[in-house]
Amino acid sequence: MGSGIVSNTTNHQGHSGKSQTSSFKKWLPLGVILGLLGLTWILGGFEYLSLSSLIMHREMLGAIVIDNYLLSVLVFIVLYALLVAISFPGASLLTIAAGFLFGGLVGGIATVVAATIGAAIIFEIARTSFGEAMQKRTGKFVEKMRKGFQEDSFLYLLTLRLTPVFPFWVMNIVPALLGMKLVPYMIATFIGIIPGTLAYAYIGSGLDSVIMAQEVANPGCAASGTCQIDPSALITGDVIIAMVGLGFISLLPVVIKRIKKSRKA
Repeated sequence: MGSGIVSNTTNHQGHSGKSQTSSFKKWLPLGVILGLLGLTWILGGFEYLSLSSLIMHREMLGAIVIDNYLLSVLVFIVLYALLVAISFPGASLLTIAAGFLFGGLVGGIATVVAATIGAAIIFEIARTSFGEAMQKRTGKFVEKMRKGFQEDSFLYLLTLRLTPVFPFWVMNIVPALLGMKLVPYMIATFIGIIPGTLAYAYIGSGLDSVIMAQEVANPGCAASGTCQIDPSALITGDVIIAMVGLGFISLLPVVIKRIKKSRKA
């Protein structure tokens, strides 16, 4: 009888230990994300993620890119992916910075790759770690999209990526809560963010000429980060082409849907 009590106690302790280990592994990714977010904030990292900071440090950043072009692109991809993974809200600014530093095409491609990787990271964390907690936070968004994902998750996500009705961070998490698979999620994300990303990257590629014009009108504004940027001055021919392309590509889900219907008929 005594040995039975000892055995039950041992089993209970073993089960409790496994449960604690499982819980630790479950919440570890979220802890890492919050830790990185807090560390970046404490070290003042977010102060450098602004248009004024980009203008002030453009010469230094440009020199670094020229001396270490490939490494700079790789570092940017890693940084951007991490910021997307922690749901940093300034993605459009970083995309502009990518175009400014690497050119519209290379900057746009690097951003698409980085954003897809970062989105995949937070997707997997949401799916395996804090899905229940995030479902409560994004409850209204989940319910609005549930039917669309049930009908065709890939096509529905592609449509939402091409025409971003919901915030980017929401669309990184909700598909995981609704059971979408990782591979189609990444493909739909990669394709869907190309047009808008290229548009922002080409806006960034024209930033330097606008800053130089401001320097002529207001000497020293670049060094102090006080240059007044007119958004209309950033709309170049390349940006217009990218936006037109966005309009055409936005019709892609409709075309795919009609092709599928015709095949079924």
